[in-house]
Amino acid sequence: MYSEKVMDHFENPRNVGKLENANAIGEVGNATCGDIMKIYMRIENGIIEDVSFKTFGCGAAIATSSMATELVKGKSVEEAVKLTNKAVMEALDGLPPAKVHCSVLAEQAIHAALQDYQKKTGIDLGLSELEHEFDCASFHADMHKENN
Repeated sequence: MYSEKVMDHFENPRNVGKLENANAIGEVGNATCGDIMKIYMRIENGIIEDVSFKTFGCGAAIATSSMATELVKGKSVEEAVKLTNKAVMEALDGLPPAKVHCSVLAEQAIHAALQDYQKKTGIDLGLSELEHEFDCASFHADMHKENN
Protein backbone atom coordinates (compact mmCIF):
# COMPACT_ATOMS: atom_id res chain seq x y z
CA MET A 1 0.00 0.00 0.00
CA TYR A 2 2.82 2.45 0.87
CA SER A 3 6.10 2.83 -0.99
CA GLU A 4 9.42 2.01 0.67
CA LYS A 5 10.20 5.74 0.84
CA VAL A 6 6.93 6.51 2.64
CA MET A 7 7.66 3.76 5.16
CA ASP A 8 11.25 4.98 5.61
CA HIS A 9 10.15 8.58 6.28
CA PHE A 10 7.44 7.33 8.65
CA GLU A 11 9.73 4.99 10.60
CA ASN A 12 12.79 7.28 10.45
CA PRO A 13 11.44 10.82 10.04
CA ARG A 14 13.96 13.55 9.33
CA ASN A 15 14.02 16.98 10.96
CA VAL A 16 11.57 16.16 13.78
CA GLY A 17 10.90 18.47 16.70
CA LYS A 18 10.64 22.10 17.61
CA LEU A 19 13.38 24.31 16.17
CA GLU A 20 14.28 26.63 19.04
CA ASN A 21 15.78 29.44 16.94
CA ALA A 22 13.10 29.42 14.22
CA ASN A 23 12.23 32.74 12.61
CA ALA A 24 9.36 31.34 10.53
CA ILE A 25 6.60 29.06 11.82
CA GLY A 26 3.55 27.72 10.02
CA GLU A 27 0.77 25.48 11.27
CA VAL A 28 -2.00 23.89 9.22
CA GLY A 29 -4.47 21.13 9.69
CA ASN A 30 -7.80 20.07 10.96
CA ALA A 31 -8.40 18.22 14.20
CA THR A 32 -11.54 16.69 12.65
CA CYS A 33 -9.56 14.53 10.23
CA GLY A 34 -6.71 14.28 12.70
CA ASP A 35 -3.79 15.74 10.78
CA ILE A 36 -2.04 18.84 12.11
CA MET A 37 1.39 19.95 10.87
CA LYS A 38 3.65 22.59 12.30
CA ILE A 39 6.76 23.64 10.37
CA TYR A 40 9.65 25.59 11.89
CA MET A 41 12.28 27.32 9.74
CA ARG A 42 15.45 29.25 10.38
CA ILE A 43 15.99 31.45 7.37
CA GLU A 44 19.16 33.48 6.92
CA ASN A 45 19.91 35.68 3.90
CA GLY A 46 16.96 34.16 2.04
CA ILE A 47 18.15 30.56 2.54
CA ILE A 48 16.36 27.95 4.66
CA GLU A 49 19.32 27.03 6.84
CA ASP A 50 17.34 24.67 9.08
CA VAL A 51 13.81 23.30 9.13
CA SER A 52 11.90 20.94 11.37
CA PHE A 53 8.36 19.75 11.98
CA LYS A 54 5.93 18.44 14.54
CA THR A 55 3.01 16.50 13.11
CA PHE A 56 0.00 14.95 14.74
CA GLY A 57 -1.49 12.46 12.33
CA CYS A 58 -1.16 9.21 10.46
CA GLY A 59 1.97 7.65 9.02
CA ALA A 60 1.47 9.36 5.66
CA ALA A 61 1.20 12.75 7.40
CA ILE A 62 4.49 12.14 9.19
CA ALA A 63 6.18 10.90 6.00
CA THR A 64 5.01 13.88 3.93
CA SER A 65 6.12 16.32 6.63
CA SER A 66 9.53 14.67 6.76
CA MET A 67 9.94 14.68 2.98
CA ALA A 68 8.74 18.28 2.63
CA THR A 69 11.38 19.46 5.11
CA GLU A 70 14.04 17.54 3.21
CA LEU A 71 12.93 19.13 -0.07
CA VAL A 72 13.23 22.73 1.20
CA LYS A 73 16.26 22.47 3.51
CA GLY A 74 19.14 24.49 2.09
CA LYS A 75 16.95 26.02 -0.61
CA SER A 76 16.18 29.69 -1.16
CA VAL A 77 12.81 30.96 -0.01
CA GLU A 78 11.96 31.60 -3.67
CA GLU A 79 12.60 27.93 -4.47
CA ALA A 80 10.64 26.75 -1.42
CA VAL A 81 7.60 28.81 -2.44
CA LYS A 82 7.38 26.61 -5.55
CA LEU A 83 7.06 23.37 -3.54
CA THR A 84 3.92 21.47 -4.53
CA ASN A 85 2.12 18.53 -3.04
CA LYS A 86 2.84 16.71 -6.33
CA ALA A 87 6.59 17.14 -5.75
CA VAL A 88 6.24 15.75 -2.22
CA MET A 89 4.27 12.74 -3.51
CA GLU A 90 6.76 12.11 -6.34
CA ALA A 91 9.69 12.26 -3.90
CA LEU A 92 7.93 9.60 -1.82
CA ASP A 93 7.20 7.44 -4.89
CA GLY A 94 3.47 8.11 -4.55
CA LEU A 95 0.68 7.94 -2.00
CA PRO A 96 -2.62 6.06 -1.97
CA PRO A 97 -5.50 8.30 -3.15
CA ALA A 98 -6.97 8.43 0.36
CA LYS A 99 -3.70 9.93 1.64
CA VAL A 100 -3.08 12.60 -1.00
CA HIS A 101 -4.46 15.18 1.45
CA CYS A 102 -1.35 14.62 3.58
CA SER A 103 0.86 15.94 0.79
CA VAL A 104 -1.47 18.93 0.39
CA LEU A 105 -1.09 19.66 4.10
CA ALA A 106 2.70 19.39 3.84
CA GLU A 107 2.73 21.93 0.98
CA GLN A 108 0.43 24.23 2.93
CA ALA A 109 2.54 23.95 6.09
CA ILE A 110 5.70 24.95 4.20
CA HIS A 111 3.83 27.87 2.61
CA ALA A 112 2.36 28.92 5.97
CA ALA A 113 5.87 29.13 7.46
CA LEU A 114 7.03 31.15 4.45
CA GLN A 115 4.03 33.46 4.87
CA ASP A 116 5.08 33.99 8.47
CA TYR A 117 8.58 34.90 7.25
CA GLN A 118 7.08 37.20 4.61
CA LYS A 119 5.02 39.01 7.29
CA LYS A 120 7.96 39.36 9.68
CA THR A 121 10.43 40.61 7.09
CA GLY A 122 8.23 42.47 4.63
CA ILE A 123 9.89 40.53 1.80
CA ASP A 124 7.24 39.80 -0.82
CA LEU A 125 7.34 36.12 -1.76
CA GLY A 126 4.07 36.37 -3.65
CA LEU A 127 2.20 34.33 -1.06
CA SER A 128 -1.32 35.39 -0.23
CA GLU A 129 -3.08 34.42 2.97
CA LEU A 130 -3.85 30.72 3.07
CA GLU A 131 -6.72 29.20 4.95
CA HIS A 132 -4.89 27.28 7.66
CA GLU A 133 -7.90 25.14 8.56
CA PHE A 134 -7.81 22.26 6.07
CA ASP A 135 -11.28 21.01 5.12
CA CYS A 136 -10.70 17.28 4.87
CA ALA A 137 -14.38 16.47 4.19
CA SER A 138 -14.45 18.75 1.13
CA PHE A 139 -11.09 17.42 -0.05
CA HIS A 140 -12.27 13.81 0.15
CA ALA A 141 -15.58 14.70 -1.57
CA ASP A 142 -13.64 16.36 -4.40
CA MET A 143 -11.34 13.33 -4.71
CA HIS A 144 -14.38 11.03 -4.85
CA LYS A 145 -15.87 13.13 -7.70
CA GLU A 146 -12.58 13.01 -9.65
CA ASN A 147 -12.31 9.24 -9.31
CA ASN A 148 -15.88 8.53 -10.44
